[in-house]
Amino acid sequence: MITLRLLLDRARSRSGYKNWYFYMRLHLDKIKDSVVNVLRRLGYSFQHRVDETGEMSFVKLMGGGDYPRYHIYIKQPGFGKAEINLHIDQKKASYEGSSAHSGEYEIADNEWLQKEAELIKAGFRD
Repeated sequence: MITLRLLLDRARSRSGYKNWYFYMRLHLDKIKDSVVNVLRRLGYSFQHRVDETGEMSFVKLMGGGDYPRYHIYIKQPGFGKAEINLHIDQKKASYEGSSAHSGEYEIADNEWLQKEAELIKAGFRD
């Protein structure tokens, strides 16, 4: 079963600031294939693993350059389950040593995120 939720959450960025933002979260149950395999078939590339949380980061380019791009953080809380957080990175970090960047988390007004979420859901159904 796949559920899609739009959530408002308070998050602490790596720079330590707390911000309110919307993000898209997909909850996946009864996954038949490896999350990595499915995301690779959908055009995503593994970026890195976040040691503190165990999340894996994947990106998918939207055009000819490095930005904008779809960005996914994925957690696997149990066997056959996954939680995917999806947003769009608009540009690279503004200053050295920072992972902060312009990202679009507002799903309600962003048809690009809505379409990508549907593609991801379909990829895990197959």
